[in-house]
Amino acid sequence: MNLKSQYALINMTQETFHSSTPLHLESGEILSEIEIAYTTYGQLNSDKSNVIWVIHALTGDSKASEWWNGLIGEDKFYDPEDYFIICANLLGSCYGSTQPLSENPTTREPYYYDFPQMTSRDLAVGLERLRVHLRLDQIHTLIGGSLGGQVGLEWAYTLENKLKNAIILASTGKTTPWVIGFNETQRMAIESDCTWGENTESAGRKGLETARAIAMLTYRHPKDLLRKQSDSDDKLDNYRAASYLRYQGQKLSKRFNALSYWTLSKTMDSHDLGRNRGGLDAALGKIEANVLAIGVDSDLLFLPEESQYISQKVKKGTYKEITSTAGHDAFLIEFEQLSYILKSFYLQQMH
Repeated sequence: MNLKSQYALINMTQETFHSSTPLHLESGEILSEIEIAYTTYGQLNSDKSNVIWVIHALTGDSKASEWWNGLIGEDKFYDPEDYFIICANLLGSCYGSTQPLSENPTTREPYYYDFPQMTSRDLAVGLERLRVHLRLDQIHTLIGGSLGGQVGLEWAYTLENKLKNAIILASTGKTTPWVIGFNETQRMAIESDCTWGENTESAGRKGLETARAIAMLTYRHPKDLLRKQSDSDDKLDNYRAASYLRYQGQKLSKRFNALSYWTLSKTMDSHDLGRNRGGLDAALGKIEANVLAIGVDSDLLFLPEESQYISQKVKKGTYKEITSTAGHDAFLIEFEQLSYILKSFYLQQMH
């Protein structure tokens, strides 16, 4: 291990922020206290102008250098030697932040099904509370994809001039009926599990496997499955595509829980930047940051025109597109294209 690599590892920290100030949610419900787990890489420079804030997607966590390892890390586009990189686990997620399996301070038992409904706006408020706690007066770049992009837009709206750049990948200003429909089918799968309704950590686990399999079909593209999961012509059963989806479902069920999945899918459904702000166009028009909206040409979930729309309606918007057969998940895979797009975007800000 070279010295630079040692430096990057030494400057990675994992901490938990606790707030006993009640969080008033859009639903009218209240979380009397919250915890947010977060990971940081690198160090702040003297004027705190090198903050890169990463927001994870639906089933992600705060360890951004692991799930975005082609973008964050030693000698990658966001290098901890140059930037102070932070990623917080979103409220509702099961990787260290307040979520359905957390203890309800009132009952001293886990919330389970009593966990309140949360919106992308609520999640952004949680991140804002952490930012204030860390005394980060300026954020150089906010970057997030899918659900993370939705939360990023909400936060960019309220950050105003405290944010310089917002990079929103494969996301939208308002969730479409198409996405809500897919999310509902996944929740129906969870509901069909006979253990759903039990007050246990494993409730709905088999249903979650099915939900993930459905989700994977929306994250990919038919051409991607054709290229990677095709079989020989003499098969009558045990197809590669079927095995692939079962594997993906089982893999997620071992690391995630159905209650968090339910909560965050509902969060995605409720996303509407323009709610109580005069509509989507008006809300997008009030974002002060430079906005780079990145679409994926093969995305069947968050269509590329939704990213284009964001770039057209904000004050300072740019649209770029990833070309890939991977579908929605391309923003987590196509690192070479993404790095090129980001480099061009930052160079544009210098002229």
